[in-house]
Amino acid sequence: MKILQLCHKPPLPLVDGGCIAMHNITDGLLKSGHDVKVLAVETLKHPVKVEAFPINYLQQTRFESVFIDTTPRVKDALKAFFQRHAYQISRFYSKSMVSKLTQVLKHDSFDIVHLESIYVMPYIPTIRKYSNAKIVIRMHNIEHQIWERLADNERKPAHKLIYGVNSRQLRNVEERILNDVDGYMTISEPDFSYFSKTASVPGTVIPFGLDLENYEPEDDYIPSEEPTLFHLGSMNWSPNVEGIEWFLDEVWPAIHEKHPTLTFTVAGHGIPDKIYQRHDANVVVAGSVPSANEFMLAHDLMVVPLLSGSGIRIKIVEAMALGKVVITTSVGAEGLAVENGKHLFIADTPEEFLNIVDKCITTPDICSIIGENARDFISVYHNNDIITEQILTFYKKVIDK
Repeated sequence: MKILQLCHKPPLPLVDGGCIAMHNITDGLLKSGHDVKVLAVETLKHPVKVEAFPINYLQQTRFESVFIDTTPRVKDALKAFFQRHAYQISRFYSKSMVSKLTQVLKHDSFDIVHLESIYVMPYIPTIRKYSNAKIVIRMHNIEHQIWERLADNERKPAHKLIYGVNSRQLRNVEERILNDVDGYMTISEPDFSYFSKTASVPGTVIPFGLDLENYEPEDDYIPSEEPTLFHLGSMNWSPNVEGIEWFLDEVWPAIHEKHPTLTFTVAGHGIPDKIYQRHDANVVVAGSVPSANEFMLAHDLMVVPLLSGSGIRIKIVEAMALGKVVITTSVGAEGLAVENGKHLFIADTPEEFLNIVDKCITTPDICSIIGENARDFISVYHNNDIITEQILTFYKKVIDK
């Protein structure tokens, strides 16, 4: 099968969950013997770093990219508002990308054009014009829900208004996009339940997959008497910053008061200056780390205090694959078929976070049990070999429709 994978950012380096999700699809399809070409949007926020791409990847995928300046501009945002366009989407449209995509489609034929997220939807007319391939879109999140939750949690009136407008614009896009493609995939069951209400084309739930060979947990892991807390995630994503600020303001003071030697390390790509400038007691702001796996293995309890967002938090899946104990919110656990207290811990209030940390410190054996359960869960529900077969089965269903 010949597949064109159109990405809204370069899949490599693996700087965030979206990159990992896209790359693992490519990797699984290539290992299954299929022909995959990757064409990506390059931006200032997500530039192409050639040194991050293995030579065999570049050769196999015939990787190409087109730079688009997606920098937000007030004038363009106001224009989109009055024309009722989704500005978050229109920023990703470029005549240069239309030209490159046209060239690719004229040069080669494909069975499937796989769209990664709604941000590449402006190119559907070009695909229809120059290709007979079936178009399948992978919905990474319910995008409007992210902005809706940000608006609900925002205190500044101007920001609240902007978030609300973005949410309404994206909701309108999401309600019509699935009628312009031939099939869609969601990463989680809640997302599928939402999109299936308006979709007129085949859809399916296909979770995020991992190559478990790349995630080797420690043997007989037992946390220290004072386990270290950590957070790892892309910090140029607003929900992550919002969650960390809430955790540091509302949760960490009580934990630190009761466990004054406990440390909390914040790591990730694009940490804003306001986090570095906080200087909270026993909080280490590590910034980007060379190896996410090595960083997670060097710490004990992963904290993911999300208040907004949508879809599946891929860093949670990765931590579970390494046998780590994850403490997250109900929002953070959305889309994962996990059981609270068995595969991870769910806490939505400062008191609940403190109680769980206490439990992990006073009964360290529970961390070993949760870690083993977490690893077993990922091996069943997020094995990339199984996920790849599910994707191929769905591709065939769409082609035969």
